[in-house]
Amino acid sequence: MPRYNKDLFISYAHIDNQPVASAREGWISRFHASLSALLSMRLGQKAEIWRDNKLQGNDVFADEIVDQFAQTAVLVSILTPRYLKSDWCTKEVREFCNRGGGTAVDNKARVFKVLKTPVDTQDALPPLVKNILGYEFFTMEDGAPLELDPEYGEKFAQEYNRKVGKLAWDISQLLKILAASADATASPTDSQAPAKATIYLAECSYDRKETREILEGDLRRHGYVVLPDEQLPRDEPEYVAAVERLMERSKLSIHLVGASYGAVPDGPSQKSVVVLQNEIAVRRSKAATLPRVIWLPEGTQSGQAAQQAFIETLHRDAEAQFGADLLTGDIEALKTSIYASLKKLERPEPKPAAERAATEKGSKLIYLLCIEKDRKATVPVRKYFRERGCEVSLPAFEGDAAAIREAHQQLMADCNALIVFYGAGDEAWKRTMDNELKRMGSYRGGRPFPPIHTYLAEPKTGDKEDFIDMGESNLMNGLAGMPDAQMAALVQAMDAASATS
Repeated sequence: MPRYNKDLFISYAHIDNQPVASAREGWISRFHASLSALLSMRLGQKAEIWRDNKLQGNDVFADEIVDQFAQTAVLVSILTPRYLKSDWCTKEVREFCNRGGGTAVDNKARVFKVLKTPVDTQDALPPLVKNILGYEFFTMEDGAPLELDPEYGEKFAQEYNRKVGKLAWDISQLLKILAASADATASPTDSQAPAKATIYLAECSYDRKETREILEGDLRRHGYVVLPDEQLPRDEPEYVAAVERLMERSKLSIHLVGASYGAVPDGPSQKSVVVLQNEIAVRRSKAATLPRVIWLPEGTQSGQAAQQAFIETLHRDAEAQFGADLLTGDIEALKTSIYASLKKLERPEPKPAAERAATEKGSKLIYLLCIEKDRKATVPVRKYFRERGCEVSLPAFEGDAAAIREAHQQLMADCNALIVFYGAGDEAWKRTMDNELKRMGSYRGGRPFPPIHTYLAEPKTGDKEDFIDMGESNLMNGLAGMPDAQMAALVQAMDAASATS
């Protein structure tokens, strides 16, 4: 890997640097100054940034620029309609790719795209550059694009500074990788830090883009590979195939759901990318137990019928939630959950001795699922099973939410039988538990479902009487006393299963 004399070159169309209104400098000049200051701080030394300041009368390409590309680490292209129409600008990109000593390192492109304004097509760019993700430095207001320009006010200044900060960080990380690669070439070493997990951070609607950018930057700063890392097709069959390939590489998927439906690829289903990615993740979770996080902040509603239907589906349909933790808190709670999931993936904690014993050959672990108010009411049931050689575990009721959830998932994974104790819990709780049981397969790693029973306990309700009247299967009716026959049958079934395991 070569060493570079210059950190980056800014490629731009000179017409896009014309001052507007009261501005003393054009947008490109101010962007150059901002990026230089922030990148120097990130690197801990002055960043060597250059650009062509000479205004050309026409697009006659300068050889002195081309000659510098072999000594330049990174190219920043500022895309606008004029840029993509300019033979000069697009040739700069092509020549950098041809003469820059390789356009990628560690699967990271050495070209960064800044979209100053929306563009209709990027076909004039080399395929590698066309497909990489860009940094949008504009926002839409009343259907019209406005550049992120401090001249437009404080809101625009804050977003502009945040975007430049993220870009500076990403460039600094790539420059450090390039420097380390050059050092490794000069002084080979076998020592390498363990690779971090690859994460699929799903594409989202515009109202969750800021959160997505914050998360992406945070994850990358911690050394994680974040996908997608290139533009995805907008033809539905090709889009689905591309997402499936990326999820196959991922150890965790994260989905941010907002009030907007999101972009809709061209295809037969007319489903948004948000919905399609969730469906693909469900399939991947079933096939390979891909853990997932869905962020749907409390109170999220949509005026779009399709998106409101999707929001309601996520809340009530276990299939749409399959393999996922559905989070409704703020972004800090989301981060906490994500890093807890990653910690579990990277450093799985050994099971306590009692749980290890319960999962050994011939074990008989019963998970008695109830609410905390029913702890006392479950005592006779627990004693009955324990007297017959079964281990009975209740849910964890104390601790932080992540720890409680983890304990629940572990018991769902390990139990040899499960009993839903329907006593003080209301009808909504029972429906929630029924949906949770549909997700059980995502916790068991391909192992078959255990026997699942419902135990009816006081108080009597119309819903519980419906269970009896309808003759529901695997029902233990404790409303009229201890259902010894059904409980004994469960013990016999577990004994038979343990004898053949």
